[in-house]
Amino acid sequence: MTNAETVLTIDHVGHRGDGIAQTPEGPVYVPFTLAGERVSVRRDGTRTRLLDIDAPSPDRTEPACPHFGSCGGCSLQHMAAPAYRAWKRDQVVSALHQRGIEAEVDALVPSAPQTRRRAVLTARRTGRALHVGYHERQSHAVIDVSACPVLAPEIVRALPALRDLAAITCPRKGTLRLTVLSTDGGLDIALADAAKITPREEQKLISLAMTAGFARLSLDGEVLITLTDPALSFSGVAVVPPPGTFTQASAIAEEAMAALVTEAIAGATHVADLFSGAGTFALRLARSTPVHAVEGDRSALAALEHGMRHAQGLKPVTTEVRDLFDYPLTKKELKAFDTVVFDPPRAGAKAQAEVLATSDVGTIVAVSCNPATLARDLRVLIDGGYRLYRITPIDQFLWSPHIECVAVLSRDTP
Repeated sequence: MTNAETVLTIDHVGHRGDGIAQTPEGPVYVPFTLAGERVSVRRDGTRTRLLDIDAPSPDRTEPACPHFGSCGGCSLQHMAAPAYRAWKRDQVVSALHQRGIEAEVDALVPSAPQTRRRAVLTARRTGRALHVGYHERQSHAVIDVSACPVLAPEIVRALPALRDLAAITCPRKGTLRLTVLSTDGGLDIALADAAKITPREEQKLISLAMTAGFARLSLDGEVLITLTDPALSFSGVAVVPPPGTFTQASAIAEEAMAALVTEAIAGATHVADLFSGAGTFALRLARSTPVHAVEGDRSALAALEHGMRHAQGLKPVTTEVRDLFDYPLTKKELKAFDTVVFDPPRAGAKAQAEVLATSDVGTIVAVSCNPATLARDLRVLIDGGYRLYRITPIDQFLWSPHIECVAVLSRDTP
């Protein structure tokens, strides 16, 4: 049916956050709807536009953001907290079930509004207008963001200053990326894919950063000014991450993950932390055991090493620059460790999991932001003789379909 108004009943909410209605022609995906709702929609090819909610679900609530519905950042603000948390946990249960893994999944560790410390914004010029914010849903267009209930308040307050920076650096064609990180020293601003600027414009950027009180400002990887070190604390170890590098988006979620990882490795004598980044887990774990940190990003490891050298009370920490996707640690190399922690990108750690499955490592802690690839990797480990005895979902990305998990496996009875 094309370009016609249709009444549908939503069967369930899919893993991307859209309501799904079952029809004779197949499933129809309707954004911003909930299970059990009767809705009027207009279908235009593969796209569906919600016109009206004829019978709302009791789980429906008022969205917290004025941009909800057009901004592509959040898709579940309309779902009340109890149903939302149950839905997120169920996504982990479903991903495991699809791989034939039956396990008790812990309750979701919740997230709170205004706690996201890291944001990646986009700037785009449209004619004479400059838009700074997030991409619209299913679009390359950018909507101006004046408020964001998930972001830390200091980032929201900085939006006018970020717009001033973008006015100088946003290219005429294409987009500018603004990575903003709230640190112990203030906001760290990394601009990427910028237009070529003049020395005078560079000085203007520096002046704007000083006026705004930003801790650091960088342009395409080059630091323009540092007023204070933009440091993060990993169990009391101060680490200054490279500009724009990966960090956990929420300090609260990071602490929850770190607590689970630390509990799981209790009693370990030598730990390998794979995909270690700048030391999120490695430096915390080094409070109790020697750690070997392996990471493909040389600059992230350099930040880890710098923090380690200026810290006290740590067990030995060694580092290795290595692409674990192409060159996972071998079975022989794994003999040096009784415990392995890995926290890969969304693609997961399939190659490393396949080697671990043949190893004698006693305990494995898998951290993941993608339940589907996590379930795939867990299946490999379980087939290799490991037992999954705990998995905990963590809501690092409030009101989005994304879910963090910490899974603990052992070859021995816990």
